[in-house]
Amino acid sequence: MITVNNYLVKVGKFPDGTQSIEFPYSNYIEYPSDMPVDINWCYDSDEELFTLSSTVNWIRRIVGKYRKLTLHIPYVPNARMDRIKNDNENFSLKVFSDFINSLEFDTVFVYNVHSNVSEALINNIVSLKPIFDVSWVIDEYHPDVIFFPDEGACKRYSDLGPVKKSGLPVTFGIKKRDWKTGNILGLDVISDTDLTDKKVLIVDDICSAGGTFKYSAIKLKELGAKDVALYVSHCEDNIQKGDLLTTDLISKIYTTDSILHIEDKKIEIINKFRIIY
Repeated sequence: MITVNNYLVKVGKFPDGTQSIEFPYSNYIEYPSDMPVDINWCYDSDEELFTLSSTVNWIRRIVGKYRKLTLHIPYVPNARMDRIKNDNENFSLKVFSDFINSLEFDTVFVYNVHSNVSEALINNIVSLKPIFDVSWVIDEYHPDVIFFPDEGACKRYSDLGPVKKSGLPVTFGIKKRDWKTGNILGLDVISDTDLTDKKVLIVDDICSAGGTFKYSAIKLKELGAKDVALYVSHCEDNIQKGDLLTTDLISKIYTTDSILHIEDKKIEIINKFRIIY
């Protein structure tokens, strides 16, 4: 979904399958010449790359060639492919970043990006941390312990303002992974904190089917935790294919609507990016 200053860019299809795009022209007839244009892109598919390019072309052609352009893209796609190990792999994040850079945005705002490589590859990037989200969840859930499912998450978020301000004990996990398949086989918890009868909040950036969080919750409850909740900045619809929504391993999932389209009684959207007029 792409909006221009929160007005939706409407996308249809011609009979041959190409995009038919309608821009919010009427809202720019008397648009102040010194006002920047904000494009908000909540990623749904790679097909939107063409929509984005067409939108930038339209803005520069109709609204103003030299007007400042800001891109807000809460979820950066392709961030999982942030390096290549074999010659038959595609360095997807580099290809994506080169495309974004070609559009010459003055600023690119991203939200809790999955890979720090994005910050090196995308020009004029501003990476926003989930400070408000995590603070709100801590106040709402009242955890006794904060848990990071791997060392990377611990490094990224243990110094986050709300985590440090809470004064809560912090612990983290080490995944057991089948490196041939990439599947997670289990997880060990590294902790000096007694988890007996404790409420534990898991904090991380992205959830797909939720295997990492499933094994985290299993281990935390084996160690005595009475309740486990999860905060992730980005939650894929693929969560439906895992166990998190159908079991009592995790009682609540706090997230944003950056890439999520489904509803469930366990999921609470605490930050909305998909706002249109």
